[in-house]
Amino acid sequence: MIANLHNIQVQSLLHFSNKNTTVDLLRLDLLHPVVSGNKWFKLKYYLEDAKLQGKTTLASFGGAYSNHIVAIAFAAKEAGLKSIGYIRGERNAALSPTLRDAELYGMQLEFVARSRYADKEAIMQTNDSPGIYWIREGGYGLPGAMGAAGILNVTNTSQYTHLLCAVGTGTMLAGLTRAALPKQQLVGISVLKNHFSIEQEVRALLAEEDNRKSLSIIPGYHFGGYAKHPENLLSFMRELWEAEKVPTDIVYTAKLLFATKQLLAKNYFMPGSRLLIIHSGGLQGNASLPPNTLPF
Repeated sequence: MIANLHNIQVQSLLHFSNKNTTVDLLRLDLLHPVVSGNKWFKLKYYLEDAKLQGKTTLASFGGAYSNHIVAIAFAAKEAGLKSIGYIRGERNAALSPTLRDAELYGMQLEFVARSRYADKEAIMQTNDSPGIYWIREGGYGLPGAMGAAGILNVTNTSQYTHLLCAVGTGTMLAGLTRAALPKQQLVGISVLKNHFSIEQEVRALLAEEDNRKSLSIIPGYHFGGYAKHPENLLSFMRELWEAEKVPTDIVYTAKLLFATKQLLAKNYFMPGSRLLIIHSGGLQGNASLPPNTLPF
């Protein structure tokens, strides 16, 4: 899968920074128009392993607005592989823009009742065949975390005291933690409601020495749940675009930046801190909004 790492930029967020704190944004969203942001990194080693094992089909899980699903569909197509997406919920007459794109890239969509979706092990066992290579939802797993660790190799990040990212499955946060310097603090903003086990799931992907690093996951910024986007979040996204010309998505990065803004206002970070926020891409999720909802 071709991706140009030179497209990635570090952008200073002038309306976030103050005399005590500097704030930069790592624009992973510029990496690729479809497999953007952290998706390219998380899928890298899974794709290599699937090819090494001679697999013919990538299979994974996700909801109707899953960036992970559409990224796998495109990556599989580029790699000459088939793809199957097991989608949470019933099929609606009109597919979401995300699922329409996934089908366009050749993905076979299999819809799973919510009552059955939670038992993914059963789904994998029932639908397994020698040619299928399974990737867990969100790319969760050690290969995903090891791929995400490469995010910090894109540019020199040693000067930052804090690394911040949105947290879904926690795979990216685990990767950043693995790659972070011992002195750096990791801050994750959870975008899922009532995901009480998330820190345990992140730490399960860490080596013993990485578990000694400073890691915090902050809840309360899900705005009602995964992909929920009330008007105050949309207003923030518009204001952010006007102030910084940063496009954000309704699932992850908008909530991350909203939380960061509030944490700064509450003096959460010590004076002299240097923050690097990871823009994880996923802008395609905004296609579910009515036309002209956002200015970008």
